[in-house]
Amino acid sequence: MAYSQQVYRKATEILERRREQANLKAQDRLEEISEKIPQLEEIQRGLSQIGLNISKVFLYSDDKKADMEKLQQESLRLQQEKKDILAKNGYEENALEVQYTCPVCKDTGFIGNRRCKCHKELLKEIERGNLAKIAPVEQCTFDSFDVNYYPDQMGENAISPREKAERIMNSCKKYATSFTRGSKSIMFMGGTGLGKTHLSLAIANVVINRGFSVVYGTAQNILSDLQNENFGRGDDLRYYERAVLNCDLLIIDDLGTEFKSAYTVACLYNIINSRLSAKLPTIISTNYTLDELEEKYDQRITSRITGEYSQLVLIGNDIRYMK
Repeated sequence: MAYSQQVYRKATEILERRREQANLKAQDRLEEISEKIPQLEEIQRGLSQIGLNISKVFLYSDDKKADMEKLQQESLRLQQEKKDILAKNGYEENALEVQYTCPVCKDTGFIGNRRCKCHKELLKEIERGNLAKIAPVEQCTFDSFDVNYYPDQMGENAISPREKAERIMNSCKKYATSFTRGSKSIMFMGGTGLGKTHLSLAIANVVINRGFSVVYGTAQNILSDLQNENFGRGDDLRYYERAVLNCDLLIIDDLGTEFKSAYTVACLYNIINSRLSAKLPTIISTNYTLDELEEKYDQRITSRITGEYSQLVLIGNDIRYMK
């Protein structure tokens, strides 16, 4: 999955802190227990000495097999003695071992060359946390999308806005649960407050849970940050061109509300064209109709959208006003 370098770096830092804290706690426990049970220090020294003796056997022994068996037996005896003493004094038998958050990978994040499940879950958690800072992702789920706010009167093509909204929601659910980096791009259209952002974030919720990276932002914020990055004004940016172009799913909200300039139009075309060429999906929402978009942007942008994006049009009244 194409997580940003910032996400990978944060995950690495968290794993390093987990290992450090686990080792510090283990050292504190060792000192505490050793003070209460002095005999343990002698056993620990004995086990350490066995480790040194094993090296000597490999270098100097004339009968390596027999000497190794003796050392292994002595090691097992001391380990059992340690367990018995700990149990007798009310401690778990592994009380002196390092207690990692993930005992499988010992908080390294990897099992051999394979990323551990804990590492994958941590990446998802960070990705979700980043999104939650700028959007109400926890509130915008498919379960909380209420089609009852849409009118039930028959409209065009003998279908009510409510039925249409329900069909769109079910289509979005299927899209999210079967999402891949090769999924088709989507254009949400319709008036203000009709649930376009809600459905976009509901898709993001599912996609992140499935281990994919998501970049979400308004057209204004994304294009503004990319312009600042391009002109070397890189302080306090949330969006970077590399992440915008390479994330598994890009969501551009409120297309058309951004400040229009030759740069923003060129930048928008580059985003749309680059991701289509790379076969990476993008979700765009807008309050504009296709005709209005054609007036606002040049034909290179609108033709790519109309030709390559699935268009989902919501109809009804402003739900936020109704609520």
